Amino acid sequence: MLAFCVIAPMLDVSAKLAAEAGMPVGQVTAARFVVQTALMLPVVLVLRLPLGIDLRALGYTTLRALFLLVSTFAFVSAIAFMPIADALAIVFVEPFILLILGSFLFGDQVGPRRIAACAVGFVGAMFVIQPSLAAFGLVALWPLATAFLFAFYMLVTRAISAWMHPVTMQFHTSWTGLLLCLPIMLLAEGSGIPSLDPIWPEGWTWLWLFGVGFWAAVSHMCMTYALKFAPSATLAPLHYVEIVTAVILGYLIFDDFPNRLTWIGIAIIVSSGLYIIHRERLAAQTKRQTPAVTALTEAP
Repeated sequence: MLAFCVIAPMLDVSAKLAAEAGMPVGQVTAARFVVQTALMLPVVLVLRLPLGIDLRALGYTTLRALFLLVSTFAFVSAIAFMPIADALAIVFVEPFILLILGSFLFGDQVGPRRIAACAVGFVGAMFVIQPSLAAFGLVALWPLATAFLFAFYMLVTRAISAWMHPVTMQFHTSWTGLLLCLPIMLLAEGSGIPSLDPIWPEGWTWLWLFGVGFWAAVSHMCMTYALKFAPSATLAPLHYVEIVTAVILGYLIFDDFPNRLTWIGIAIIVSSGLYIIHRERLAAQTKRQTPAVTALTEAP
């Protein structure tokens, strides 16, 4: 999980470098799925996982790919203009959105303390968004769109994780995402739409586009294997290490450093997120203990 937190911001760095080199956001997004598909196929073959997919699984993975595609497009649109750490801090409201949506869609029990923590987390996001709105305009809202879309992506993942291998899920999500990207890129060619009209990469831009897909594939494989060996409640607090890596890389490569309001917002978001994780652990512990207590009380 720590490897994921170190590697994942490299995806953001590659995307920002590609965007600053003049690559359209849609082309940077498509590069993720092109490279990831090419990298995931050998992994599936080496692990001897089935390549076939039924209609039910195809429907779910296509929906998952759609949410991932649009959330990637939104995030790349943001970091093309604003610092990576600022954008990532806003995206970190995703656990709060996920908690609320889980309550509506899956009937998860959400107490008043966790709802209050969600509200506080959104206040923290406003601390980050406010100066970003002044500096970059409505671009600052793209990461918030990413947070909502990635929350839906995680909910679909949750719905299918019980019956689909995570590596297979990544592979099918990659190629279905690619199939969704290609028609858009073909139709946009010559359209003059700055964010979609593809152009031929030159020089180092090839490396940045490859890096988008490569770091995405490697980081998500790290997370997949982390979740295989440890429960999500154990790993979730470590996810916030990603903001540290993002700040360091943003400063070293782009000379970006969060201002005071952004740091206050980051502190509020992380604190609220850690509190929610703490409440989730207590709830899970209570749920595990309840059957044992019931069994003891019902024993003759």
